[in-house]
Formats: sequence, structure tokens, C-alpha cells
Amino acid sequence: MCLAIPGKITSLEEPEDDQARLGKVLMGGIKKDVNLELLPEAGIGDYVLIHVGVAISIVDEEEAEDTLQFLDKMGDLDELTPEDIIKEELEKKKQTGT
Repeated sequence: MCLAIPGKITSLEEPEDDQARLGKVLMGGIKKDVNLELLPEAGIGDYVLIHVGVAISIVDEEEAEDTLQFLDKMGDLDELTPEDIIKEELEKKKQTGT
């Protein structure tokens, strides 16, 4: 089954040359780089639905929170934190000393 996961945009990256517009999005406690090219109006603080790394629509905060709570109860948020992401985050913390 394919899902779109809600997340909150926490930062934007200026595209270079022909690159896509990217941003950091917080989803269930995990920050991911997301393609924002389909949503030029999306900005920091907006909630978006993400499908395979691409933001596909803007949603309100209440809808996003309700969806995250539902996915958490279903155990589907576990898929957001695969072992490789956890290892990557631990490595970053070791390198930065935080």
C-alpha cells in the first residue's frame, strides 16, 4: 500500500541551476529532505503530504496531526525510522558531538 505521510517544513534550500526546490520536513520525529517542486507556494511551517520523497499537497496542522496519530496507533510510523536512518543520525551526532 502506498501512503502519503504528513510532515512540517522546517527549512528551505535554494535550488542551484536546474535543481529541484528542496526542503527539510519533520515527519514523526524524523527530518528528511523532500522535493517541494510541485508546491511552489509551500513555506516554512506549512504541513505537506509526502509520497516517495515528494510533497504532493498542503494540509492543515489538525489534519496532519490526526493522520500522524492514526499512523502511530497502526504502527506504520515505524517504517519512517529504518535502521539505516537511525545509524545515519547517530553518526551525525558523533561527528558534531551533540
